[in-house]
Amino acid sequence: MTEPVDWRADGVPRSERFDDIYHTETGALAQSRYVFLGGCGLPQAWANRPQWLILETGFGLGLNFLTTWHAWRADEHRPNLLHFVSIEAHPVAPADLVRAAAAYPELAGMAEALAAQWHGLLPGFHRLTFDDGKVTLTLCVGDAQPMLRAQRFEADSIFLDGFSPQRNPEMWSADTLKQVARFARQDTGIATWTIARAVRDALAQCGFTVGKRIGLPPKRDCLAGTFAPAWTVRRRDPLPVRVELPGHCAVIGAGLAGAAVAASLARRGWRVTVLDAGGGSAAGASGLPVGLLAPHVSADDALLSRLTRAGIRATWIELQRLLEAGVDWRGTGVIERRSDGDVRVPAAWQAAGPNESWPADVERLQLSGIPADAPALWHARAAWVRPRSLVEAWLNQPPITMRYETRVERLVRHAASWRLVDARGDVLVEADRVVIAAGIDSRTLAPALPLQPVRGQVAWGHAPHDADLPDMPINGDGHLIARVPATDAEATGSLWLAGATFDRDSVDLEPHASDTGRNRDRLTRLHPGAAALLDVAAANAWVGIRCASSDRRPLVGPLDEAGWPGVWVSTAMGSRGLTFSALCAELLAAHWHGEPLPLPATLARALDTRRLAKPVKD
Repeated sequence: MTEPVDWRADGVPRSERFDDIYHTETGALAQSRYVFLGGCGLPQAWANRPQWLILETGFGLGLNFLTTWHAWRADEHRPNLLHFVSIEAHPVAPADLVRAAAAYPELAGMAEALAAQWHGLLPGFHRLTFDDGKVTLTLCVGDAQPMLRAQRFEADSIFLDGFSPQRNPEMWSADTLKQVARFARQDTGIATWTIARAVRDALAQCGFTVGKRIGLPPKRDCLAGTFAPAWTVRRRDPLPVRVELPGHCAVIGAGLAGAAVAASLARRGWRVTVLDAGGGSAAGASGLPVGLLAPHVSADDALLSRLTRAGIRATWIELQRLLEAGVDWRGTGVIERRSDGDVRVPAAWQAAGPNESWPADVERLQLSGIPADAPALWHARAAWVRPRSLVEAWLNQPPITMRYETRVERLVRHAASWRLVDARGDVLVEADRVVIAAGIDSRTLAPALPLQPVRGQVAWGHAPHDADLPDMPINGDGHLIARVPATDAEATGSLWLAGATFDRDSVDLEPHASDTGRNRDRLTRLHPGAAALLDVAAANAWVGIRCASSDRRPLVGPLDEAGWPGVWVSTAMGSRGLTFSALCAELLAAHWHGEPLPLPATLARALDTRRLAKPVKD
C-alpha cells in the first residue's frame, strides 16, 4: 500500500507516520532551489560535464528531483546525462506526487511524467528514465542503510533530506551518514536544511567540511559543504576506473542484446559500429514474429523473480519511448497457468499492490476462455512485443553504424585498441572497446564462457478478426499469443503464435514435424478452445537458437580483465531476451561510466560474467 499523505488546510503536506511536514511552509520549490541546488552550487557546478550524479536520502514527494530536472532542462550548459538516486522507505501515491507539484506550473508536466512510471514499487531498486534516457531516477525503496549498502557510485552532489532528526532519527544517525560518506569523492557537495549539532558533528567525523548558510524562512539557517577529509581515503572495495571520454565501440551482434547495448552506449556519446553475420537486424533468435514479456513469480521472491521485474521495467520504458502501442507491442497483461497448482506469491504482497502479479480471479479466467477453477496468475505488467521492431528502433539512432553479412572470427590487440578480424585475416574495424552480444555465436570469441544452444520451434499464422481467441497472451507450459495486428499487407485477420519447444545442445534450424505436433499438444493443454480453432499442423513454423548460460542467467561483464582489457560481453539471454536485454545494456554502461547501478549490487553480481568465466587463452 502507498504511504498516506495528510494535506493540511493551508496546502502543506504532512506525514502521519512521522508527525512532520514534507517541506517548509515557504514552499517546496523555493526550498529545493535554495537549500539543495544552491547549497551544492548547482546548476553552475555541472556546466559542460558529461554527467552529473546526485544522491538524495529522502525522496518524499519528489520535489527535489523535479526541481533538479527542471534546472537541467533549462540550462544550456547542462551535462549530457543527469543521474538522480534517492532513498525512500515509504513511497506515496502517484496522485500525491502530482498534487504536490500542482502549485508550480513549471513542474506540473514533469510530475505527470513521474507519476506515469510510479508503479510496482516493491522493496528494491527501480530505474525510471525521462527525456529520451538523458535523465534517470533510481528510486531505492527501503530503509536508508541497507539501500545505501546495495548501491555504489561516486556522487557529485548529496542532498540530505527527510523528516526531522527528532522525528526520524535513523535517517540522520552517525551510521547512516557513514554510509552516505561512501559515495563522496574529493569536493563532493553536500546540502541539507537541518543544522542539528549531532548531524554537523557526524558529517565532520566522516570527512565533510560544512558550514551554516542563511536559511529560508521560517528557518534561520541551513547547512552546506564539501567532502574534504584531512586523511587519505582508502576504499575497501575500490570503484572501477570509469570512462571519462566515450570513444569508438564495436558491438558484435544485431539482435536484442547487441542493439540494446548499441543504443545505451550511443546515448552516452559513444560512436558505435554494430557487426552481424546475418543479412539484417534480428537475423537470429530475436527475429521471432512476436514474443512475450512477462515476469517470473515465486513464493520466496527468488533471484530470477527480482531480476525479471527489473528487466521488464527497463524494457517497458523503451517500448513506450520507441514503439507504437497496438502495432509493435501492447501491454495486455498475461495469464500464466500453473499446471502444478501452485499460485502462491510472496507473503507480503497484496491484491491492491504495489506488486503487479496476483492469483487470477474467476472473471479474468472466464474472459480468456480458461476454466474458472484453473490455477493461474495474472501479470498486469506484461505484454506481447514484436522483437524486430524494438531492435530496429534501437539501431536507428545516431551515431550507430551497421555492417551486416560481416562475421568476426577473432579479436587482435593493437596498441590500446582492438582489431576485429574476419576469416581471411582482414581487419573489419578497429575500436577502443568491444562488446560481444552475438547470442550462441558468442562462443567463437568467448569460448571460456559456458554457453549452451537451446533450439526452439513455434507455430504461427493468421486467424479471422472475429475468431474466439483470448485478448491477452496465455503462458504456462508453452504460450499462446493471439490478436496481434497483421503487418503483412496480404495477410487477412490477426497474427497468432504458439509454442515453444526447448531442445538443448541443438543448432538445427530446420523445422521438424514432430515439434509441430508437440506445439499442438502444448496448445491443447494450455487453451483447448484455441487449439480447436487454430490449425497448428498447417501453420508456419519458425525456428531459432537461443543462447543460455550454465546457470540460466544472462552474462554481462568483462570477458577477461587481465588478458582482454576493454572486451565485454552481454549475452545468454535465453528465452528472456525481451526481458533482459535493456537491463543488461544499462548495467554494462553503468559499469563503464561509474554510474549508479540499475540493480542492487547483489543482483548485479548475479549477472556478472566473473561468476562463471574462466581465464581466456590467447
